[in-house]
Amino acid sequence: MFVRCLEFVSGMAQCVRSTLNPSRTTQSFISTVSAKTTPAFASVSFLRTLPEFKKYPVMSCQGKVQSQQDQIPPQLSLDDLITSKRKGEVLGPIQDSLSNCLSDTNLLETVPGLKSRIKGKVRDIYDAGDYLVLVTTDRLSAFDRNLASIPFKGQVLNETSLWWFNNTQHITPNAVVSSPDRNVVIAKKCSVFPIEFVVRGYVTGSTDTSLWTVYKKGVRNYCGNVLSDGLVKNQKLPANILTPTTKAEDHDVPITPNEIVDGGFMTQAEFDEASMKALRLFEFGQRVAKEHGLILVDTKYEFGRSSDGSILLIDEIHTPDSSRYWLAGSYEERFQKGLEPENVDKEFLRLWFKENCNPYEDEVLPTAPAELITELAWRYIFLYETITGSRIDILPTQEPIHVRISRNTSQALSSLRQL
Repeated sequence: MFVRCLEFVSGMAQCVRSTLNPSRTTQSFISTVSAKTTPAFASVSFLRTLPEFKKYPVMSCQGKVQSQQDQIPPQLSLDDLITSKRKGEVLGPIQDSLSNCLSDTNLLETVPGLKSRIKGKVRDIYDAGDYLVLVTTDRLSAFDRNLASIPFKGQVLNETSLWWFNNTQHITPNAVVSSPDRNVVIAKKCSVFPIEFVVRGYVTGSTDTSLWTVYKKGVRNYCGNVLSDGLVKNQKLPANILTPTTKAEDHDVPITPNEIVDGGFMTQAEFDEASMKALRLFEFGQRVAKEHGLILVDTKYEFGRSSDGSILLIDEIHTPDSSRYWLAGSYEERFQKGLEPENVDKEFLRLWFKENCNPYEDEVLPTAPAELITELAWRYIFLYETITGSRIDILPTQEPIHVRISRNTSQALSSLRQL
């Protein structure tokens, strides 16, 4: 068929094909923006699981958050992002780590038995024989290039995905085997479908493939979805839609369901199953987000086929890298006034780059201000803690991150090979 898997297209496997002005004020771009559980992934007793927290919500197989009493969804506000006590607690560690981000890895030199490395936009993927080692770095990617490194970003993304992977097993199995380090996942190898299943609930976005960008250019049939006239930016769609993309050399390309099947990327049965799972995952994510005062606006999923023929969720899920989140409490009022929603993702930094350069064409990009980098790191932490109800351990240490990752990954692989 189209690929033989050794790689997740943008993160969870390794695939082999077979046949401005930096001085501009930054505050305007910052427009907006517990518990007991452990992930059920570690199959080796010593492998690291996430720390236990009191009052951690438990997700039922029907997808409802079970707590001691039913609660009205919190009305989060911009003040929760700007003036919260928790922000004051984490700003110090964030600022102390600005020069100690995990921007690159080379486990080939430090972890025995690894065969090769694929460097993705955010994740470095290593072939470990029967398994894949995925290291989530602190790199920030947008506009099909790396923009900056954000303290603790890799850890937050990794632990956010683990939480969602654990709580969506009633919808789909996933490829996770274990998480030996806060930045690392060991995963099953599988044949990856080279399609990103992008699901959208609102007409918004600033990138070339975003729904608002193409809509304002006059497109009324996008990826097989017929769009009515008269929609405005940030408007809620009548129903969630799927807008798949496929990977080109250096950017994503929109594609219709018929083109996916006719082009041999997936069979009709494979596409139907993955599409159903993507829409169910998104609906579940929207419900959970709403219960925590947030709107899950859009996101993307990736899937692969395991050796037993089942379709697995891979890569990441509902992270602030792969998803857009807005504050629910202020959305309607701001929408009626024509104001941008208060967001809890990387959109404000994307907008800063678009205001200060051409991020698609400029060879050299301006350096993002430190206050924007710090703000984004805080937002990632805020989103994780809001969704999971737990506090993330972000205390900086004297030990280099790469040394810690190398040690933990080596121990995990050694134990797995003894099974």
